[in-house]
Amino acid sequence: MAKTPAWTRKEGKNPKGGLNAKGRASAKKQGMDLKPPQPEGGKRKKSFCARSAGQMKMWPKAAKDPNSRLRKARRVWDC
Repeated sequence: MAKTPAWTRKEGKNPKGGLNAKGRASAKKQGMDLKPPQPEGGKRKKSFCARSAGQMKMWPKAAKDPNSRLRKARRVWDC
């Protein structure tokens, strides 16, 4: 039986939020173009912070939980 890609399993996820290098590599094999976080600033940071702010409104339960993947990812990106 074939394993699922690493980005869908715990081993491909960063405990601080988002994906680690192994997760990004497995996503790239499936045709996705993911890059590591850009906490120092730039267009990608502005875009991510704007999108994730909308997700905070869509999922208020995740927005309240400090350990949710959404909140962890926003913390890594310095949003």
